[in-house]
Amino acid sequence: METEEQKFRDQIIMVTAQAAEDLMQEKGNMMPLIKKKSNIFQSERLQIELFRPTIIQRYSIDEIKNIIQRAFDKHNQKNIPFEFAIGTTSIIGNEIQSENFYKLYSDSANNRVVAIPLEAASGSNAEGIGPEEFLEIIVPHVKSIIWKSMTRIIIVSIIFTIIIVCAFYITVRALLKQKKLSEIKSDFINNMTHEFKTPLATISLAVDALKNEKVINDREKMNYFTGIIKEENKRMNKQVETILQAALLDKQEVQLNLKKLHAHELITSALNNIQLQVEEKHGRLEVNLAATKDILMLDDVHFTNLISNLLDNAVKYSKDNLLVKISTQTAGNTLKIKIEDNGIGMTKETLSRIFEKFYRAHTGNLHNVKGFGLGLSYVKTMVEAHRGTIKAESVTGKGTAFLLNFPLSKI
Repeated sequence: METEEQKFRDQIIMVTAQAAEDLMQEKGNMMPLIKKKSNIFQSERLQIELFRPTIIQRYSIDEIKNIIQRAFDKHNQKNIPFEFAIGTTSIIGNEIQSENFYKLYSDSANNRVVAIPLEAASGSNAEGIGPEEFLEIIVPHVKSIIWKSMTRIIIVSIIFTIIIVCAFYITVRALLKQKKLSEIKSDFINNMTHEFKTPLATISLAVDALKNEKVINDREKMNYFTGIIKEENKRMNKQVETILQAALLDKQEVQLNLKKLHAHELITSALNNIQLQVEEKHGRLEVNLAATKDILMLDDVHFTNLISNLLDNAVKYSKDNLLVKISTQTAGNTLKIKIEDNGIGMTKETLSRIFEKFYRAHTGNLHNVKGFGLGLSYVKTMVEAHRGTIKAESVTGKGTAFLLNFPLSKI
């Protein structure tokens, strides 16, 4: 800012000098006449000097203002406000001045005063006996003028800074997103490899066993090993179907076949499917379907699947003494479904990301819980497709609860 003030002051000095020169040349000066008539007597020379008209006598205040304004224009300083005075002594005793000159002169902190001797501007080195005149120009509120002149540069600088910061932010965000996608891809490939490797190994062992002569001659063992192959094949098909469903959801190609159905019947069907898994873990199911109204516009396949996925998660992430509770209630025109367990629970970070595709909570071992991290993403998509909402609540080590709301069908 100090540098800009100095530059501005130098420009005002140049403008003042230019104005002083213009004032001396505008209507002619007596000094050239004296120089031209070098052979005149000394007394005549003194008489010319003595009776030479002053600038104040030669110009009106408006003429002086116009000459100064032209000097500003010559130095590309248009629209700069100024006040001026011309006197026979510097600073004090000015004989002509603009309206606000003295008022601004007293406030030297905010205003710049420049004084130029008019004789110096005329180019004369002679010492005349005529009155010595000074041109004084004041530019008020210099700092505000400088800031105003710098406004465009400042705005452009700010805009470029914002653009650079935004570009940097977008670049960093893209890099972090790319890194995250790379990690998700790596986890997905690891999980998929594990999910397919296990059933393939089991099928391979079962096929080898079927080649054994003792097994070939034993009908019961034949049925046992073929049953294993069939179950593992079904398991692989289920995993492939999950991946294909995720791809369809990405393309928004899943079309729901909505019908008026009793939600309790579909919930009961999902409970029947999960019953065996609960019994294997020696757990308990507590069912309280207390809703007085349960008719919704549902796609029976997808609604059953989303309930099954939530129940399956409750079992997979369980501890000892597994307890899964499912309850319903009616609240106005809404059916509320609550599925809760007493499992390992989730941290706040995990809770905020559970509905992200491919995200899986870290439980100490990447493959101790099977899956691709697609289940809850599918659940959320299907809930929203049925015009419902889903919310998760969890406490680490104490369990998790999923709260679902669906609009009742208008009968």
